[in-house]
Amino acid sequence: MLELRPNCECCDADLAPEAAATICSFECTYCASCAATMRNLCPTCGGNLVVRPTRPASKLAKYPPSTKRVLKPGGC
Repeated sequence: MLELRPNCECCDADLAPEAAATICSFECTYCASCAATMRNLCPTCGGNLVVRPTRPASKLAKYPPSTKRVLKPGGC
């Protein structure tokens, strides 16, 4: 199950579960603005960034998003 991380790993912008965000296959998470700057390539693994799926609101209570913030030291 996806963690649905709460922030962009580059700029630390808050990302609500329904927010436009991108992820790689390792779940590195970026806001749309940072992803565009990186040409939709993950700086960690080199894989492509795709739109993060949303979790239906009816499932968020049972399967809440992560509260653990991940931030790359020095940005991207």
